[in-house]
Amino acid sequence: DHIAALRHILDTEELSGPVNLTAPEPVTNREVTAAMGRVLHRPTVFTAPAPLLRLALGEFAEDVLGSQRVLPRQLLESGFSFAFPGIDDAVRAALR
Repeated sequence: DHIAALRHILDTEELSGPVNLTAPEPVTNREVTAAMGRVLHRPTVFTAPAPLLRLALGEFAEDVLGSQRVLPRQLLESGFSFAFPGIDDAVRAALR
């Protein structure tokens, strides 16, 4: 979806300014973990603990842990269609 969105941005002259490259349905870390469990048919009892993410990711951990409900408004309004709008489909595609 990100590559298709970038191509759409380059091909759509009406788009200007910042364009959010985010999923149309924002999800939490817990929801991503649960989706991975469903797709892989494995139990997901725990999500990655915040201290572990901070240790592994450094400053980037705050971007992962923080609440960022950003929507791709310009993409959607310009007619872009996501191939994987839901988290389960996106995880399934990413794990192929």
